[in-house]
Amino acid sequence: MLHALDYSYEHRRERKADFRKLWIARINAAARLNGVSYSRFMNGLKTAGITLNRKMLAEMAAHDPEAFARLAKSLRTAAEA
Repeated sequence: MLHALDYSYEHRRERKADFRKLWIARINAAARLNGVSYSRFMNGLKTAGITLNRKMLAEMAAHDPEAFARLAKSLRTAAEA
C-alpha cells in the first residue's frame, strides 16, 4: 500500500507533463498542416496578443480544424505585415 501511495504522488506530477507533451504534439501537427512550425505559431500568438492556452489550442486543432486554420492564417498575415 505504501508503494501505491508513493507512485500516485509521483505520477500526479508526471501526468501534467504528459498532457503538456500531448498538447504540444497536437498543436505542432495542426500547425505544420497549415504551413507553420510550432515555435513560429506560438511566437505569432504571443506577438498578436492572443492568450489561448495549449489545452484549448490542442482541442481546437483536434475538433475544429477550420478555426485553427483561420487562426494560423491570421498569424501568418500578421507576421508578414
